[in-house]
Amino acid sequence: MRFLELVENRYSTRDYLDRAVEREKIERCLEAARLAPSACNSQPWHFIVVDDHSLKSLVAKETLGPMGSLNRFTLKAPVLIAVVAEKPNLSSQMGAIIKNRPFYLIDIGIAAEHICLQAVEEGLGTCILGWFDEAAVKKLLDVPAKNRVELIISMGYPAEVKAAKKRKPLSQVFNYNRY
Repeated sequence: MRFLELVENRYSTRDYLDRAVEREKIERCLEAARLAPSACNSQPWHFIVVDDHSLKSLVAKETLGPMGSLNRFTLKAPVLIAVVAEKPNLSSQMGAIIKNRPFYLIDIGIAAEHICLQAVEEGLGTCILGWFDEAAVKKLLDVPAKNRVELIISMGYPAEVKAAKKRKPLSQVFNYNRY
């Protein structure tokens, strides 16, 4: 698949088939994340793949929100991947302080999207989640207290038909040389 075709086919999947995801496919997605660039090559990430049905159900329940209506699709997703922030190296930390910019969050976002793009190549769907009870997820997954779970990515075989992307025209989102 050409890159723009891959990007065009990547969307947030919110309905999954009841079908296990092969670990080889998951690991290729994680390899794509491992190869992602990061500030000062700090690689400030760790991934916890949750594919045990019982544990996955408990983690999914922590994404549902206060009324239980948010992210219900996670209950059907056969895989959840918790993206855990690791302490960045000293160079990245210093740069973040000097520039007042949390580079590690940018790095994690890039790695997460690498997972999602490789998933498209594998015939899988994904959705990146930022809404979840972090304390509960950390406890369920034995994440050390000093670390943060920044994102959860749902993954599985899509049950839905991909809708056409609704995006602003290119002419509305860029300029040359000046705003």
